[in-house]
Amino acid sequence: MKVTWDNSSPVEVTLTVEMEVQDENPFLERSYRRAVGRVNIPGFRRGRAPRHVVERMVGRTALLQEAIDYMVPETLNQVLADAEIAAFADPRIEVTELEPAVAFTATIPLEPTVELGDYQALRVEHEPVTVPDERVEHVLRQMQEQQAVWEPVERPAQFGDRLNITVNGTMDDETIVTEQDVEYIPQHDNVLPFPGFAAHLLGVSEDDDLDFILTVPEDYPRTRYAGQEVHFTVAVLAVKEKILPDLDDDFARSLDDPYDDLAALRAYVVSSLTEHAEAAARQELEQKSLDALCDAATVNASPILYERELESLQSDRERMLQQQGLDLPTYLQFMGKSDDEYQAELRPGAERRLIAGLVLRKLAEVEHIEVTDDEVKSEADRLLGVSADEDTEAENRDAMREFLNTESTLDNIRSSLHTRRVIDRLIEITTLDNPPDDDADTGAADNAGAADAATATDADGDRTADTATDDAPDAIAGDSANTPNADATDGDSPGDTAVASAPDETAAAADGNSAAAAVTSPPAETAAAADDDGNGSAATAANPAAEPQP
Repeated sequence: MKVTWDNSSPVEVTLTVEMEVQDENPFLERSYRRAVGRVNIPGFRRGRAPRHVVERMVGRTALLQEAIDYMVPETLNQVLADAEIAAFADPRIEVTELEPAVAFTATIPLEPTVELGDYQALRVEHEPVTVPDERVEHVLRQMQEQQAVWEPVERPAQFGDRLNITVNGTMDDETIVTEQDVEYIPQHDNVLPFPGFAAHLLGVSEDDDLDFILTVPEDYPRTRYAGQEVHFTVAVLAVKEKILPDLDDDFARSLDDPYDDLAALRAYVVSSLTEHAEAAARQELEQKSLDALCDAATVNASPILYERELESLQSDRERMLQQQGLDLPTYLQFMGKSDDEYQAELRPGAERRLIAGLVLRKLAEVEHIEVTDDEVKSEADRLLGVSADEDTEAENRDAMREFLNTESTLDNIRSSLHTRRVIDRLIEITTLDNPPDDDADTGAADNAGAADAATATDADGDRTADTATDDAPDAIAGDSANTPNADATDGDSPGDTAVASAPDETAAAADGNSAAAAVTSPPAETAAAADDDGNGSAATAANPAAEPQP
């Protein structure tokens, strides 16, 4: 066997292996033993035909093709072991010849070089958390909205009223909107099903019938409808106004989770908002600290690692889309992007994500941050206590204990604790006025869970606006939960955590403002707003506490 080395790069090595026939024989023998039991050869019982007969029957190349799967990696592993070379990641392999003997090239990523620079001098500004009174009043108002009732009115309809309507819309004799007894709330900013529709409902009363033509704006994003005329007929079945309860002690006591009085409710809101703000501030601090560490570091890594990170990021995005019933080709078609454009958008985020992981790994090394087996065991016990309370059946509790003690789960717990501890140490460094003592505690892992930062990095791309296709008008009553969003589950990154705040600031579904009937105009297809660029950040912070949800 002949091996040729190319050591010109400090971060990867390329070798060419040219095997001899005698090198292949042990692997061909294994391939023969697998094949002989699968083929029927006249004159021989299955599994009894000698190798030369099997080779003549199926062909040497067929045996060789099967043997390649273990011949190449095993040969490469032996070559690397003999040369005492440790691969940092799986190599990139290309088989270049099969006859007269196998030859292949392999590029092996080596340990990246990471220089952190003067990381001890890094400082990040952070402001104390405050909760303005206006924010408290806003949440209390949302609570009122959730408890509001809708009462019929005899006056003409106004913006903010809730109407029950039956609507039909046609364009060029094609029905594009048709719904029966749907709830609809006309608002200044309600552009469903088309801009201008809501204004036509102002001043109507119960039992009114409308017949009007609406011209869709020329700049409407769905080009099929832009500039077209839509003929609408609308039957008004009911007009109701929203009645808010008084914000007083009785209101506080009427909630599902009652409070003694309004002062107690307000104190709860302040406490919850403060907790939420502190968690968000912590995430922002983590992100800023990680950005500062990455910017100060010098990283030299094999291009293979960047390509693998890009593939990983794309797989993450595809998985998120699949959870929403979309595949990547469909998503790209919706967004009007080619695969090359999509890859180009993801690449900067993949590079940032890889660098973030490498610099955190280096920081852990120079700061001697480790997690002991006892700490992993203690965390597994804590998670068992959280997941299985006293009411949990013994069988389920035993199953949970068994799961938490599997090797893969314990590895994830160790990774979570380690990453949490590294980030805690980074925060200590970036927020102190003086360089920390070398013997300082490297951070508490008590608050880390198995779900917190299972890996060192995650994607944190810029949000893009939800985009719908050109094939359908918007729903009359939009339900944001039906809109696929490739970011929806990407909540692990500092500054990019999807906070389940209730009441929601933007979608007041509970008070009817989202008109949850979700009336659609067939075909109602929507596209995802994906986090395409995936700018990297450490997946470390737990989701901040949700806003008050009485």
